[in-house]
Amino acid sequence: MKTTILTDISTRLKPCVATIGFFDGVHKGHRFLIRQVLDMASERGLGSAVITFDQHPRQVLDCNFRPLMLSTHAEKTALLAATGIDECVVLPFNKEMAAMEARDFMQKVLAERLNVRVLVTGYDNRFGHNRTEGFSDYVAYGREIGMEVVQAEALRLDGVGVSSSVIRTLLGEGEVEMGTRCLGYPYMLTGTVVKGEQVGRSIGFPTANLLPDDNCKLIPAPGAYAVRVALPDRQGQLAGMMNIGSRPTFDGQKTTLEVNIFNFDGDIYGCRMGVSFVSRLRAERKFRNGGELATQLKRDAEEAMARLGQHG
Repeated sequence: MKTTILTDISTRLKPCVATIGFFDGVHKGHRFLIRQVLDMASERGLGSAVITFDQHPRQVLDCNFRPLMLSTHAEKTALLAATGIDECVVLPFNKEMAAMEARDFMQKVLAERLNVRVLVTGYDNRFGHNRTEGFSDYVAYGREIGMEVVQAEALRLDGVGVSSSVIRTLLGEGEVEMGTRCLGYPYMLTGTVVKGEQVGRSIGFPTANLLPDDNCKLIPAPGAYAVRVALPDRQGQLAGMMNIGSRPTFDGQKTTLEVNIFNFDGDIYGCRMGVSFVSRLRAERKFRNGGELATQLKRDAEEAMARLGQHG
């Protein structure tokens, strides 16, 4: 069954089991939660729904807040649609909604507008003004308004609860392999190939400079990575390595994302490109000169090919 993405909720949904959250990255923990929603909906003969928001709540409450996101809004809704849920409801998060108390939100939005009969909350999920209430409060409010409230089981990997904040920490430390385990898919950046200073070409390693689509998308820790590259009009993914950093060997001043695509010599300036992170090769470091850097890049390329081979 195809998931319906709803941004206009003027028409009331059919009675449903639902869960609510921002769902950044739609990682394994989120999908474990949604699986429980689907199972409960099937058992009770109800529809299933995921309720999310069009922007990060803190962006409404603090205009200076710049979130580090695991997914763009379009990526998130596409990932949610792939879970098999009946309805994905995208609520416009504004100051009016931010000011609603939890009970009012449950009654006026979830019950009256979205027809939620069973609300499944994540193990650490809180909503409502100031997020001061918790699961026991939601259960009490549910009894008053005729809504069953159930707390979902949490997913743990290697003893760690899988959450968006945990994954952001992993990626921020360059732990992209564990990040992939928690996400359930390789972390990806998409954007446009732009002209750089062509330093890599001068030492035998031409690179494509990626300008990300969304400046709120998290950039993993500086360093060299084994990556897979997706280009338009090309089937499959290409092998490569990416360097994230300020090019300290050449006294660079700004962070760049440079991809060396192996065995590739096409002109892709202005093209769309997607880069999936497979493994971190090393941290960023300053070399004495371009020759020393080129020698290291050769080693990096060999190691990248080996790790890409290990990861299929």
